[in-house]
Amino acid sequence: MRQISVGDTVGYGIAGCGVIAPWHAGSLKEHVKGARLLACCDEVPERAREFAARFDIPKVYTDYDAFLADPEIDAVSVCAPSGMHGDMVMRASHAGKHAMTEKPMDITLPKIDAMIQTTRANRTVLAVIFQRRTSPMWQVIRETVQEGKLGRMLLGDAYLKYYRSQAYYDSGAWRGTWALDGGGALMNQGVHLVDQLQWIMGPVDTLFSFADHLARKIEVEDTTVSAIRYKSGAFGTLQGTTSVIGSVEWERDAAGEVQVTKEGGLSHRLEFHGDRGTIMVDGERIVTWAVPGVPEPNLSADGVGSAASDPRSIGMAGHIVQLQDFVDAIREGRDPMVTGEDGRAAVEIILAVYRSAQTGAPVTLPL
Repeated sequence: MRQISVGDTVGYGIAGCGVIAPWHAGSLKEHVKGARLLACCDEVPERAREFAARFDIPKVYTDYDAFLADPEIDAVSVCAPSGMHGDMVMRASHAGKHAMTEKPMDITLPKIDAMIQTTRANRTVLAVIFQRRTSPMWQVIRETVQEGKLGRMLLGDAYLKYYRSQAYYDSGAWRGTWALDGGGALMNQGVHLVDQLQWIMGPVDTLFSFADHLARKIEVEDTTVSAIRYKSGAFGTLQGTTSVIGSVEWERDAAGEVQVTKEGGLSHRLEFHGDRGTIMVDGERIVTWAVPGVPEPNLSADGVGSAASDPRSIGMAGHIVQLQDFVDAIREGRDPMVTGEDGRAAVEIILAVYRSAQTGAPVTLPL
């Protein structure tokens, strides 16, 4: 592993050239200081070549081991299917490469624990994308709740009612599978809101859940609901779905029959209620701020964006902040803003939801 210090340029590679990879490439090429995007890797040669041409990336690989053997690469973004994250991060670490992984960091706790242990032992930096944590709005909300300005917390709720068509799940053989997606509405789309809940409200103690595929032909859930008790004593509700239609466009054909041309989901909602006040957020905008003695901040998280209907509709702002922090952490020899331990917490909650739904019983954390 090359020793990197403040002032050095970090050689960077992206592994996996699918849907989310452009957010990493665009951030690195246009905004992140101290890094140079040198290579990309994808097992589909045409996809790798097209991605490299789009972002002017000089080196193209289709073999991950050859990619990791490149001595000019110091750090990698892992943008592959969720169930591949753990193995790819650990292989990178053993090759002396630092790794930023997309969410969820993996889909099983043993694999996540191995990722953390391996990267710590090899002294490589492991970071996890949870871009909403970078938003000043969300940071203010967390500070307000954790400093007790809402009083004793009573409820912390998250409602994610997104829309993904059957065609979305059919577009990749890994989507909607236990083996590579690790779950559905919660593990893929809802993991961000699960992280927000525990980041703001604190650890979960016990939950009871229902989860099933009610609308889509997939292995995993497209609809789930949970009742939560936090370790603080507060309660909460977690709803996650990719089967709700919140908007629809249609027209009549020549025979007068209604033909749907476009469907979409609803914006997510997070609600925090204490015995002295309330904060409610719709999408990435504060809609209720009832906090005694604290004026409402003039903040939103518009740059983060929403994936209610299209995973490509999220903004780039959060990725820019996290990738800059990751590069700085490598050069400064410190932990990144979202560590492997941080990334583990949300996955543990989601796996507890699945266990409760499968057993029909409450589940207490830690698993």
